[in-house]
Amino acid sequence: MATVLSVSGSPSVSSRTHRLLRHLDDRLTAQGHDVIPLDVRTIPADALLGADFRHPAIAEAAALVARADGLVVGTPVYKASYSGVLKALLDLLPQYALTGKTVLPLATGGSTAHVLAIDYALRPVLNSMGAAHIVQGWFTLDRDISVQEGGAVTVAEGAAEALAQVVDQFSAALGARVHGPVLAAAG
Repeated sequence: MATVLSVSGSPSVSSRTHRLLRHLDDRLTAQGHDVIPLDVRTIPADALLGADFRHPAIAEAAALVARADGLVVGTPVYKASYSGVLKALLDLLPQYALTGKTVLPLATGGSTAHVLAIDYALRPVLNSMGAAHIVQGWFTLDRDISVQEGGAVTVAEGAAEALAQVVDQFSAALGARVHGPVLAAAG
């Protein structure tokens, strides 16, 4: 169907955000999408913090964004906003890198006090980068994400249902953009 770039903006190897995204990647893959994971933490810090636009890792990330039909952008919430590593990457992408793309913003955090970080911090940046459609995002509490032995992720029932719904809405919006509107047969 479509190519989805799944961007984890967590700086931590053992991040719940990262694990939640990879869990959701499986749902998108099952729906027929080609999902490419991108963990921003794997991009060399000197390239991100030194704003090295020509660094091969930055060029590769920009090429992945350009190739994608849609993006899932996940971040832990720090200081009522998205992560610094995600901000560094977004700053290094072309100004309108998201033009024509469908985007699903997701965030995780320890308190519902941060639930508005998606709408007041992340969404404006995604919008300024030209995203064609930013679907309803979702905030998931850290306590609703459990990592089992072996790395399997389980999500608390209510949160799992809400996440499934926003991922399905993203998938539908992405499909509509990629394939265009389906016209009813003339009768």
